[in-house]
Amino acid sequence: MGVAAAAALAPYVRSMSVYDITGPPGVHLGLPSTQVSVVLPVDDPLDVAWSGDPGSRQRSWQSVSGLHTRPAHIRHGGRMAGVCLGLTPAGARALLGVPAGALAGTLVELDDVDRSFRTLPERLATTPSSGWGAAVGRALLQALERREARAPRAEVGRALALLTRGAAVSAVASDVGLTRRHLGELVRVETGVTPQRWRQLARFQRSQPMVAAGRRLADVAAACGYADQAHLAREWRELAGCSPTAWRRQELPIVQDMAASRQQDGEA
Repeated sequence: MGVAAAAALAPYVRSMSVYDITGPPGVHLGLPSTQVSVVLPVDDPLDVAWSGDPGSRQRSWQSVSGLHTRPAHIRHGGRMAGVCLGLTPAGARALLGVPAGALAGTLVELDDVDRSFRTLPERLATTPSSGWGAAVGRALLQALERREARAPRAEVGRALALLTRGAAVSAVASDVGLTRRHLGELVRVETGVTPQRWRQLARFQRSQPMVAAGRRLADVAAACGYADQAHLAREWRELAGCSPTAWRRQELPIVQDMAASRQQDGEA
């Protein structure tokens, strides 16, 4: 994606990964985060389901998942290729036309949310992998131009920023001039989760690259705001369905390959 496009999309697209990964067949974990995930696979559709819910399994060429508190299981036959986006709450509104809260806990098709994206999978299928990022960037810029980018309410945006940094919910409510109840209502509408859950997801998300890098778990816990290593481990089992060590052992090659893809293609 070009510099100008990346700058225009920066408030809305937290990350973009162009990936083409090969390895043994298996199940990749899509971990919870504070982002709306959009996956556009190439060559083979995405085979995805929520952990513990086989009835949610679907094969899709353009998958969107809102904020969630359990991992997604992505089955693959040894190769995964395509583009993965992480949208901010503002990005859900500006690019998809809906608040992130409307997508919470769901697995849906992108063109069910916005029909203007319906031809994007076909365009990617006829584009060399070196051009996938640019093709998606153009589609996102066109979506941004089609509608007026309406940001979340200012106090909600500030509250989410403070919660992401680990501030206590009561302190955040006081800072933005809302009662805890009113803050909770506004955050749930905007994101689909409570302020406390957003804070938890942000903390968990911060820990993921540190765990992948092999840092001592006690150091990760301290850096991310966990009470101790045991607290970190409990939260990982709740949100990832496995321990940090087990996740790193299983997912490290995929994490490294996707990180290399981000460095090569650039993040929005």
